[in-house]
Amino acid sequence: MRLVPILATLVLATLPLPALASSCADQIGTIERRLDSAGAVQVTGLQSGHSLRTGSPRGVTTVRLDAPSDPETVSTAEHVGHARSLILRAAAEDRRGDKRACEDTMTEAKGMIGALP
Repeated sequence: MRLVPILATLVLATLPLPALASSCADQIGTIERRLDSAGAVQVTGLQSGHSLRTGSPRGVTTVRLDAPSDPETVSTAEHVGHARSLILRAAAEDRRGDKRACEDTMTEAKGMIGALP
């Protein structure tokens, strides 16, 4: 009777597992959506190959008119453009399986984006 659990374990071990998205891939998707938001378009204009995404269930419904508490976090078109290149690099790192590098690159990209309106 001990043979049944062992066989069951072997059968389960050989079944193909579904591909799971990495946490870095989730971050990349989130930031890509953020860069196609109305706030990002306000800073950079609508970029070719991108579409404006609206109606996020977690998005704010009103625009803050006061200045950010940290002026260093103000978004610029140049910073957003650099963040887009960092996201491409992070995606390549994620495909290679370099989770640490991908997460580090995403942290840098988020810092470059700053506080979008």
